[in-house]
Amino acid sequence: MQDKYVIGVDFGTDSVRSVIINAMNGAEITAAVAYYPRWKEGLYCNASESRFRQHPLDYLECIEQSIKECVQHAGKEVFQHIVGLSVDTTGSTPIAVDASGTPLSMLPGMEENVNGMFVLWKDHTSVQEAEAINQHAVKFPINYLKFVGGIYSSEWFWAKLLHILKEDEQVRNHIHSFVEHCDWIPFVLTGGNDAAQIKRGVCSAGHKSLWAEEFDGLPPNEFFASLDPLLDGFTNRLFTKTYTADKAAGIISQQWAKKLGLPETVVIGIGAFDCHMGAVGGQIEPYYLSRIVGTSTCDIMVAPLAEMEGKLVRGICGQVNGSVIPGMLGMEAGQSAFGDAYAWFKNMLSWPLNQFVKDEKEKTAISNKIITVLSEEAASLPLQQGDVLASDWLNGRRTPDANQLLKGAFMNLNLGTEAPHLFKALVEATCFGSKAIVDRFTEEGIPVKGIIALGGVAKKSTYIMQVMADVLEQPIQVHRSEQTCAAGAAMFAATAAGIYNKVEDAMQAMGSGFEKTYQPNPEHTTHYRKRYEQYKNLGNFISEQVSSFNETTVTI
Repeated sequence: MQDKYVIGVDFGTDSVRSVIINAMNGAEITAAVAYYPRWKEGLYCNASESRFRQHPLDYLECIEQSIKECVQHAGKEVFQHIVGLSVDTTGSTPIAVDASGTPLSMLPGMEENVNGMFVLWKDHTSVQEAEAINQHAVKFPINYLKFVGGIYSSEWFWAKLLHILKEDEQVRNHIHSFVEHCDWIPFVLTGGNDAAQIKRGVCSAGHKSLWAEEFDGLPPNEFFASLDPLLDGFTNRLFTKTYTADKAAGIISQQWAKKLGLPETVVIGIGAFDCHMGAVGGQIEPYYLSRIVGTSTCDIMVAPLAEMEGKLVRGICGQVNGSVIPGMLGMEAGQSAFGDAYAWFKNMLSWPLNQFVKDEKEKTAISNKIITVLSEEAASLPLQQGDVLASDWLNGRRTPDANQLLKGAFMNLNLGTEAPHLFKALVEATCFGSKAIVDRFTEEGIPVKGIIALGGVAKKSTYIMQVMADVLEQPIQVHRSEQTCAAGAAMFAATAAGIYNKVEDAMQAMGSGFEKTYQPNPEHTTHYRKRYEQYKNLGNFISEQVSSFNETTVTI
């Protein structure tokens, strides 16, 4: 049988990764990474305001660069048998577009308007709008937040849309629709020129946009118009129908086939979020929690529909039929900062280095060793109940119970506290945050039968993963693939292109298995149970203080 090849494209926070995979056996032929140039320069972002925006040209330039590099390395024999391409992206990462589906920041005179760019998942400028949605929802007899855990987040679609509409007259004058990154890329690749024709994936629609089968689509216009007149009539510019990621969005356009160096017959699949496709790339099983551990975490679980009938899990990021595997219920949770918390600490320690070391190579060499050395030192420290304790909410809390106003904190500091003590506390805090998610599922009657770990942190840090196993008191399987999200996208591409009838078949044929299992250390689990109680007490204190702070108006 002739080998056939597919391309999986993973749009991450910092870069886009493309892989060409043999759809018959899952063998990776070649891979390439392209880093977003404007994002790398720190353009359009202000961390102190929790504003993180990305220019669409970063995405378009980098998908072209990474795929062309892959095709060039793969050679002619592979090129002529590439049949499918699917993408995953971060999310919720939506953008304002005009009637043609063109992002506003690609229109003349709006190139530098941050509100016409993609509003990245980690952007929390719409905290007030999210709170307004939560307060508004209780006024209605139908609970329109029931399938997103009962709490709407500032990381999601409607809060971000309302924020940019309120903030920016230029956007209000030019916007026609609002579209997630994972839905926009397939639209572009298939030559789309009408925003009304954008095929929206059920993944993004159900988890972030309040679309639900029970509502026959989005909540009614009355819900949004009574929230804010700026939203009156906006649902008419969006969508009713959604698609699972095993379906085709269309055939690649001649323009993009030429630009990417691909055959003009390549099928483009419906897009989805990185964690959902990554869970498939990591060979998820029912009731196994698939943890994509990177800058943040995204935790995915699937379960048979019949077994979940009538069950609603409080405080998670949604439960949607077919958002991961068609025909099964997909559930999402996660942490707003995981690797980002370690990156913040590294940047703190690097401040003197950046000020006084002028040689860039030397600076980079030292910086790259910081987390490795901290991990080694932290692992050697004794476990004591009086150790430094931290919360992991440096970018707010995603789940359980979204609250992006919450902050990070350290306690039990003294004059003997050194950097490894703080790093150890931060690692424990991120793992305690992971346990809070597992506990929420089990408290709601959803068993967690095992843990599957994917992503950069899972592959690179033995120390962090061992602490996580000890805290969760469960074995953690680390998937072998270096690019599980891109691999998952490739599996969906193979299904959309008709090589497999369902994505489970693609997952079985193309999956690469697991490389390592972390077993919990019985000598540590009792210690961490007590520390976890301390972590929850610290969290309660922070929540009280943040609530009190936000209720107080200080005039200077």
